[in-house]
Amino acid sequence: MRRWSRALAALAGAGLAATTVPAGAAATNPVAAVSCHGGWGSLPKAGRESRYKPLTDIRAGHHACYDRLVFDVPRAGGQPIGYRVGYVDKFYQDGSGEVIPVAGGAILEVRVAAPSYDPETGRPTYPGRAGRPLRGVDVSGYRTFRDTRYGSSFEGDTQIALGVRARLPFRVFQWHNRLVVDVAHAWGPSR
Repeated sequence: MRRWSRALAALAGAGLAATTVPAGAAATNPVAAVSCHGGWGSLPKAGRESRYKPLTDIRAGHHACYDRLVFDVPRAGGQPIGYRVGYVDKFYQDGSGEVIPVAGGAILEVRVAAPSYDPETGRPTYPGRAGRPLRGVDVSGYRTFRDTRYGSSFEGDTQIALGVRARLPFRVFQWHNRLVVDVAHAWGPSR
């Protein structure tokens, strides 16, 4: 957790704010809301550190203005799910440092403060395999997503790569026990 705290402190020091949906926020549902407006930006985003809760599933969807990746962390109980999301030049697997090839014009690295295993028993809760596409996530035919790769579950974080068409704006927010990453189809308003 120490490296997680250092990374968040570095982002905070650089003036980068977390993008989350606070409890009791506006009555609109950010999961259902369709926004073709720009303003999301492509700078790194981070959310508060959380207690370890296991990740159970990752799934994708496509919408009119963006493609979406959803991380299920059901035991979070509505508590904040920590994350760091940002573009990288290469995707390095945590632990080994090996480069994992990712298709697409840009790579969005997503780190969720949720291990892919039960911390008490060590049993997998999400069966990711290093360097392989995410289980059950087929992004063929998506407008923005091009590839997904599992990196690792190391020191309580699950690390994945999302290959996208280009370095496009994205947003990250928590909705109940899910962490949501949306990547816009284009910069600025589009339909």
